[in-house]
Amino acid sequence: MKIALIEPLNVKKEVLDRLSKRLKDEGHEFVSYDSLSKDTEEQKARVKDCDIVMIANHPFPKETVEAAENLKMLDVAFTGIDHVALDACREKGVMVCNAAGYSTQTVAELIIGMAVAGLRNLGRADRAVREGGTAAGLGGREIHGKTVGIIGLGAIGMACAKLFLAFGANVIAYNRSEKEEAKQLGIVYKSLDEVLSQSDIISLNLPNNAETKGLISKEKIALMKDTAVFINCARGPIVDNAALAEALNRDELGFACIDVYDMEPPIPQDYPLLHAKNTFLTPHQGFISEEAMERRAEIVFDNVYSFLDGNPKNICR
Repeated sequence: MKIALIEPLNVKKEVLDRLSKRLKDEGHEFVSYDSLSKDTEEQKARVKDCDIVMIANHPFPKETVEAAENLKMLDVAFTGIDHVALDACREKGVMVCNAAGYSTQTVAELIIGMAVAGLRNLGRADRAVREGGTAAGLGGREIHGKTVGIIGLGAIGMACAKLFLAFGANVIAYNRSEKEEAKQLGIVYKSLDEVLSQSDIISLNLPNNAETKGLISKEKIALMKDTAVFINCARGPIVDNAALAEALNRDELGFACIDVYDMEPPIPQDYPLLHAKNTFLTPHQGFISEEAMERRAEIVFDNVYSFLDGNPKNICR
């Protein structure tokens, strides 16, 4: 079979060589690229004649799916698959697998870091030092004793809930289903509106799909405390980000820490959140750490080997 990794996995060459060794030993053709496709035409050329294609988090549109005439499996080195033309994959009978779980700890730790940044004014503090200022007005607040609302108590939601509990916070959560493990930890399930209105810190941890897109609307944002810290390391389109910027500029929300947007960075200069007050912005780096990248590579290659062995895993579609 021809197998192609069409975008980089951000791991060292020796890791890639180790993980792909079995493919070569078994006589499969393996091709990897260390740069992104410049456009869809180049992407289509990279998947030509491939039986298995490995991608990360960049768009894999319908025209690329259709161009991959021999494609049997699409191996997504990412948790979310909303950047893939799933209908086209379904029509062609292409199996789609993902790498769920590789970034759980990494994202959870960034969420904690963002909570500290928001509560302790770290962005302003950094600028104060560089501009010859002092700590006046920058003391901020502690996580300890605060109410933290987790919206989406999946793997990442649970991981960050446990970290917040270790800080001495009270954790409440909104989720479609309830887990006994969460209840035993002292996490209290509430409605979405209750979580939004009662929390001092809110962490959004939902996937982007038809049900969640636009869920955090202007009306939902209005429910938040004017001192609350809102954190989004999930997906940008779940939030009305223009309304979020407006609430921040009107001091109707205390702070926002954002890692995801309505598009992938670089962000257009007219994007409202870039100019909103009281924000701490990062360029969609929540899933990136040295450890997470290696875990991701191991999962996606294991997906390939499991597929070749007739026992596919991590199947999404």
